[in-house]
Amino acid sequence: MAMAANATSFTSPLADFKVAAANLPPQVDYVVDTIANASVMAWLFTLLAIAVAYDQISYFMQKGNIVGPSFKLPFMGPFLQSLNPKFEEYVRQWKSGPLSCVSIFHKFVVIASTRDLARKVFNSPTYVKPCVVDVATKILGEDNWVFLDGKAHVDYRKGLNGLFTRKALECYLPGQEAVYKQFFARFLKITKDAGGKPVPFMHEFREVMCTVSLRTFAGYYISDAACKKINDDYYLVTAALDLVNFPIIIPYTRTWYGKRAASMVMDELAKCAAKSKARMAAGGEVTCIMDAWVKDMLASQKWTEAAEKGSTEGMTKPSPLLRMFSDMEISRTVFSFLFASQDATSSAVTNLFQVLANRPEVLDRVREENYRVRNGDIYAPVNLDQLESMTYTRAVVRELLRWRPPVIMVPYKAKKSFPVTDTYTVPKGAMIIPTTYMALRDPDVYENPDEFDPERYYSGDAEEKGAKNYLVFGTGPHYCLGQHYAQMNLVLMIGKASVQFNWEHHPTPLSDVIKVFATIFPKDDCPLTFEEREW
Repeated sequence: MAMAANATSFTSPLADFKVAAANLPPQVDYVVDTIANASVMAWLFTLLAIAVAYDQISYFMQKGNIVGPSFKLPFMGPFLQSLNPKFEEYVRQWKSGPLSCVSIFHKFVVIASTRDLARKVFNSPTYVKPCVVDVATKILGEDNWVFLDGKAHVDYRKGLNGLFTRKALECYLPGQEAVYKQFFARFLKITKDAGGKPVPFMHEFREVMCTVSLRTFAGYYISDAACKKINDDYYLVTAALDLVNFPIIIPYTRTWYGKRAASMVMDELAKCAAKSKARMAAGGEVTCIMDAWVKDMLASQKWTEAAEKGSTEGMTKPSPLLRMFSDMEISRTVFSFLFASQDATSSAVTNLFQVLANRPEVLDRVREENYRVRNGDIYAPVNLDQLESMTYTRAVVRELLRWRPPVIMVPYKAKKSFPVTDTYTVPKGAMIIPTTYMALRDPDVYENPDEFDPERYYSGDAEEKGAKNYLVFGTGPHYCLGQHYAQMNLVLMIGKASVQFNWEHHPTPLSDVIKVFATIFPKDDCPLTFEEREW
């Protein structure tokens, strides 16, 4: 009974909470009462304020002592401006300091503007890896070779080196010549159909460069209809390449359409890979990059099988030995070539036709050199030796790529904290973006750097003096594999056009204004007229 009495007289401490709370200091009691009676909206506003404060504090801590906005627009930062980037704003950012920063959504971005800082980023694979643009992994695939790192990247790259040798480049020339013949006739027809009035040619140049890339990379395994479909839809891939995107892909946005277009292209290229395997296994000749790569795989497979049987006598071991990649693996790699070349060469060609039309004395010298090398036959195909002998035309291309560099920024991601200078460390996970533009406009290296002057590469010392500044194709372990191919392709196109056409640029107030669309173009899209040249 006593135990029962004790049990009934037991009082829970919780029952006296109100009394205990009443003994707290008034300030604390007020806070407790406010929290207990707060509305849902008050809670939401409080959480929002905490999130905004955290976003700002995080930005300030990552910014450190480098140049950047003193205040970040909560969460999104300058996202809206990034949807329609202005070249002039980029230049202002680059000139603001050796290192500067912005923060968009979840991504903190550091911009390296000087030559030496750009080279340091390019040559620091221990700290950084390429990320192309924020959405690139979603479009190209997380496992694409472009994003490989360290030994895996080096080994994969070794297997691709043979695709860009002189012997290989020679094999691709007939296909390139055929594409230019097809499109040159179309250029004339466009002007005729327009009644001789100027037509913006930027989109035409994008289509011809996309076609020549597809024929170089995948040959005629890809049908004309598929080629046309890719030409039309690849614009969507380019449009998706904002430097920083919304963290997720939302249906019916630019990134959504871009990913869908990229998937379509890779499906087509996988079909081409299957056809190439069958043809090369039957002893076919190499006509495109896909053929050359498949041929190397087959040679490696043949050696490996012979080695397993102990019968490699009289055989030469391929170096490096390659495994047989799947059709989709081949497709993804070839698509990365298209991804790297399409916008860059389209930009270069558009600016090249405009600047040569505006400088007839330069065009006349290109024309004379190409006429001479072709021995007076303006329709004669040329080989690689002949292209390399065109020293003035090559100087024109070299200068164009300096003056209007197709690749103005190369985004990387910091794998770990990166002490890029003695006073600043790029945070792990941040993007760090070296620009090539400032190095290519360095007045200490290039006299009158804002002027287009091929003479600096033809008879001047720009090649030697600017060896460390010419970052058009990058440097370090991820330098552009196809840089020789890209330059010879431009020499081929502009050389053929020079002897077969007269063309005129029709300037507008926007002709010298640069617009950014993944790379750089004249803002008026380069209005031109073409006519057949008579000799």
